[in-house]
Amino acid sequence: MIQSIKPIMDNISEAKRLLRIQCRQTRLAMGDEARNGASQEICRWIGSWSLFQQSRTVLTYTPMRGEADLTSLMENHPEKNWLLPRILPDGCMFFHPYDADRLVHHPYGMLEPAPELPVVPAEGIEMALVPGLAYDRQGWRLGYGGGYFDRFLAAAENCTSLGVTYHALLFDHLPHQEHDVPVQYVVTEAGLFHCPELIGW
Repeated sequence: MIQSIKPIMDNISEAKRLLRIQCRQTRLAMGDEARNGASQEICRWIGSWSLFQQSRTVLTYTPMRGEADLTSLMENHPEKNWLLPRILPDGCMFFHPYDADRLVHHPYGMLEPAPELPVVPAEGIEMALVPGLAYDRQGWRLGYGGGYFDRFLAAAENCTSLGVTYHALLFDHLPHQEHDVPVQYVVTEAGLFHCPELIGW
């Protein structure tokens, strides 16, 4: 049985690798103006969403390599308890309060919280805004291969998860593996929706 499964897993891994290359090229080809405009629309959709409005403690991210920028969402909603992840080489991810004056560069390229900031337990996160290279309409995510958010989402039983990407990177179906964890909702500049296979549309 193991011998019959491994080639399938290898094929999925290779498919993901090729998709990552394609998606990076697509995101780069959008250009700064289109990405900035799309980011503003994404922020508008999230800001008007009732579940976001009801959430007090929200995990977000700092963009890297052309990801959708949610800075204006944070600026427009200072009443939220905004958190950012801090990623460790051993695969762990810690969560700290967002402080624009206390961000440091991670080797991956994004800004992250300074390690001396207080650690907030994952159990206190009510909503997670999850970046991704791409998503599909069932909530499956194409990330960068580290598995950080998959491990977090697998344990985040009481947290609403919203995948964030551009509409050009929204697929009908993405390859996924056993360790992958889908999000409950997805937002692009074109709108915000439930993931049908999870929510039961």
